[in-house]
Formats: sequence, C-alpha cells, structure tokens
Amino acid sequence: MVIDVLSALAEPTRLSAMRMLAGGGEHCVCALMRHCGASQSRMSRHMAVLKAAGLVVDRRDAQWVRYRLSPALDAETLALLHAAVACAKANERRAA
Repeated sequence: MVIDVLSALAEPTRLSAMRMLAGGGEHCVCALMRHCGASQSRMSRHMAVLKAAGLVVDRRDAQWVRYRLSPALDAETLALLHAAVACAKANERRAA
C-alpha cells in the first residue's frame, strides 16, 4: 500500500488536491477543479487514483461528487500524507 500512496502523491495535481482535503472537511469536485486548475475529466481521473490508493472516499450529492480523506487511513499513512503536504507547502514558499 505504501507504494500506491507514494505513487498517488507523486503527481502534482493529486498532491494539490490532497493539500486541500488534508485541511479537513468534504469538498466537491468543482472546488477541487478550481483549486487544482484541472478540467472535470482530468480531476475525476486523478481522484480515481487517490481513491484506488485508499486516500480518499467519495459521496454522490445530486450531480456532484464530494471527496474527503478516508476515515480508514492508518497513522503511518496519515503521517506520510501530512509530510508530503508539508513538503509541498515548503517548496511553494521557497519558489515564491
């Protein structure tokens, strides 16, 4: 599972989506699209990878799909996720 998680987080759009979701709560795919600058089809493909890696769960709400962190994440995977998010934030600050 660690390889799946690392592979999922290695792609910038997916890591950006996870940064948003790691803040807590549930976000519709439209908000993730805006945040990541991705089309609906591209965002859906990325979210499918994150779901397959066990990082997110989804819920259909009328025509929208809402995503949140998987409540089944173990402590090690959560630590890995938070480390990846922290590194991405630090890199972004250095680049600015």
